[in-house]
Order: sequence, then C-alpha cells, then structure tokens
Amino acid sequence: MTKEKIVAEKIRVLLTEEEVNRRIGEVAAQINRDWAGKPLHLICVLKGGVFFMCELAKRLEGPVSLDFMSVSSYGSGTQSSGVVRIVKDLDEPLEGKNVLIVEDIIDSGRTLSYLIEILRRRNPANIELCTLLDKPERRVVQDVQVRYTCFTIPDEFVVGYGLDYDQKYRNLPYIGVVEF
Repeated sequence: MTKEKIVAEKIRVLLTEEEVNRRIGEVAAQINRDWAGKPLHLICVLKGGVFFMCELAKRLEGPVSLDFMSVSSYGSGTQSSGVVRIVKDLDEPLEGKNVLIVEDIIDSGRTLSYLIEILRRRNPANIELCTLLDKPERRVVQDVQVRYTCFTIPDEFVVGYGLDYDQKYRNLPYIGVVEF
C-alpha cells in the first residue's frame, strides 16, 4: 500500500480583486492614450493570460483584434529550460499590425525573448509587451522590454486571475500567494 502525499496549500491575498481591476483600468487608459484609436492586435499567451487579456480588451477604445498562442518550455519542475516549442500558433498573419503581446506574468524572460524573436520575423509594424505581473528580480534575459506592467511583485509563487498551481486556482478573482 502506498501513502499519498497530501499537500495542503493556503492562499494569502497579495492583490485584491478591486486593486487588480483598478490597475487594469489605469493601464488600459495609458494604452488608449499611447495608441489613440489605432488598431491593436492583442496576442494572448495561453493559458494564464486569457483572464487578463479579456479584462484589458474590454477597456480598450480603439479597434482591437485578438489571437492566441500557446507555448511550452521544457524543463524540470518550475524551471524553464529556455527551449520553447509552439503548441498552438496564431491564426492570423502579423504583417503590418500593431501587436501587443498580453502575458499573465514575466519572470526569467526566456520564453518571451524567444517568442518576440519569432514574431518579429512575421513583419508586424510594432511589437509591445503588456503584463499583469512582473518579477524583475527573476529576469535572466535582459532584452525583454515590458512597455505596460500592472504590478511588479516579489519573487513568490502566485495564483489567481489565470495563474495556476497544478491547474488549480486560475479562477480566483484576485492574486494570491501559495503558502505550503
């Protein structure tokens, strides 16, 4: 008979639903000023970015189109190896478009550095990066320039608003820290 390891995690609120919603509104207002009605093509990096992208898109005033991409980086456990594989590619061409990559969280920057390099080859007019959460102290790749950041957070394992732990907690309406 095998014993199952039971992990009981607690979630500590880091950013409330109200704080997250208010900040998304502020970032959307900045994007609206910066792009002043120009069309934006939002690219969501699945799965975590979908909650944030939907909330952001609802607040943008200019013409908006959406597309989705899923990537996988091989590595052990929670560490990314930096080797990225495209699992689901975009449905639309990017040539001449103003692209805004929408991410849930940026830490090492490895995956996004690779992704931006791939997308630049598709000749968009612009590529900018928008993230809900940024962990700059974990950055390994320095060439990832984030234009729009909702929150800079400490190096803690966070869930909610699309972010998960073992496919759990994505649906939390706030950002929480997993405490084991």
